[in-house]
Amino acid sequence: MSTGRGRKPVMLVGAANLLAAALVACGGVTTAPKAAGPPATQPPAVAPPAPQPTADGPCRYLPAASVESANGQRVTGVRISATGPGQPYPACFFFTYHNAVQLRTWIVVGTPRVAGATVDAAAPVATSDLVGLPGGWSGGSQPTAEGAVFAVAKQGTAVVITTNQRQTISARRIAEQVIATLGL
Repeated sequence: MSTGRGRKPVMLVGAANLLAAALVACGGVTTAPKAAGPPATQPPAVAPPAPQPTADGPCRYLPAASVESANGQRVTGVRISATGPGQPYPACFFFTYHNAVQLRTWIVVGTPRVAGATVDAAAPVATSDLVGLPGGWSGGSQPTAEGAVFAVAKQGTAVVITTNQRQTISARRIAEQVIATLGL
């Protein structure tokens, strides 16, 4: 039987189609059940809600004098947030005149995905400058409408510092001090 150029043998194609149809009709072709496993893509991790001050301070890991020195403003009061799962360290709110928050520390402890989501929510990858600190900390910093933010994560821990200053250097210095003081 001559097939000619570009043609398939008709008998072989026809026989293969008949065999496939017979197997399907007789139930001879089965598919294995799909094994249960992790979804192909995981849903995005969500950052925990930003903390709120609930009690008067002091901040047990950052003295007010350090904030005054780094941020260049007098601290008129300190308040802290509640602690709980994912937040074993209270967030600390350092106030200045007119009851305005001049600096806030926020430490989130969880999975690497949650820590990354926390940093990305505070200093989005798309808009912030990439930053790193010794010891494997990485994240972003940028000016904000209220001042600036410096946010870094390492494994399952995120450290987010916000300041009412437009420059990120004071927030960076505070982040370095918080990480060193807590041994993170």
